[in-house]
Amino acid sequence: MAFVHGKNSYVSVDAVDLSGFCDSVSMTWGPEMADTSTLGNDGKTYIPGQRDATLSLSGRFDSTASTGPDAVLGAEVQAEASVAFEFGPEGSGSGAIKFSGSCFVSSYAVSAPVGDVVAFTAELQVTGDVTKGTFAP
Repeated sequence: MAFVHGKNSYVSVDAVDLSGFCDSVSMTWGPEMADTSTLGNDGKTYIPGQRDATLSLSGRFDSTASTGPDAVLGAEVQAEASVAFEFGPEGSGSGAIKFSGSCFVSSYAVSAPVGDVVAFTAELQVTGDVTKGTFAP
């Protein structure tokens, strides 16, 4: 078993590498579960339906970088168009696992706490399938 540190993770949205701004990336991926329970069942029963996926990003806000989170994610919220994403939990080196597909930026938030750094969070709703592959050399 090979463990990998999260500091090496990679994420891009609309072909822009946002890794240098993010402090956390998580992806949830799986089928919706349809309830098939009937009368007389003590426990619920299910069947899998369509797959769904979301990505959650958080990190440091930067409004000056033309390829930073505000320029990329803020623009995508307003554009309401699907864009490409790539997520490499092990980094983007040759042979590392890569999840990719198309997504909508469904929310983008900026917070400015008095005692901390200005930060952002974003939710990406995947549209269509997630492809699991590896980064090419």
